[in-house]
Amino acid sequence: MKIGVVADTHSLDIPRQMLNDFKKVDMIIHAGDFCTTKELEVFQKITKVKAVVGNMDDSHLRDILPQRQIFKCEDFMIGLFHSYGPPKDTLNNAIREFRSSKVDIVIFGHSHIPCNETINKVLYFNPGSPNDMVLAPYCSYGIIDIKDKQIFPKIVKVKM
Repeated sequence: MKIGVVADTHSLDIPRQMLNDFKKVDMIIHAGDFCTTKELEVFQKITKVKAVVGNMDDSHLRDILPQRQIFKCEDFMIGLFHSYGPPKDTLNNAIREFRSSKVDIVIFGHSHIPCNETINKVLYFNPGSPNDMVLAPYCSYGIIDIKDKQIFPKIVKVKM
């Protein structure tokens, strides 16, 4: 299973590089801040999408997307939420949000800062933003490969 992971698209132009890579995935996971349904619809035309609402999303997205979800993918449980607060706190917020849940992967966004870190056997993965470098050293998205009961996460830098 190959998963495209993205967050914080903010109604900005979506990089062609990412769209081309996502045409090769089995699922797209978006960790919030589409801003409008237009981007959600773009991703839904590619493949199935799991998504949560972010703090910048409009009222329609707030009506149709959950704030948090946990779902099974292959043999792994994935926790998904946007995050909140100052960017320096997003990883700690992700840890707190799912500390009492049985998850193998936590996908989050909000900070625009990529994170690919395993803590206490849980992968914490923030793909960054593919089109907004606020606070981030580069634009990015993620690819997670699940094969042979193993997780292979990768942050992909957008070539400008």
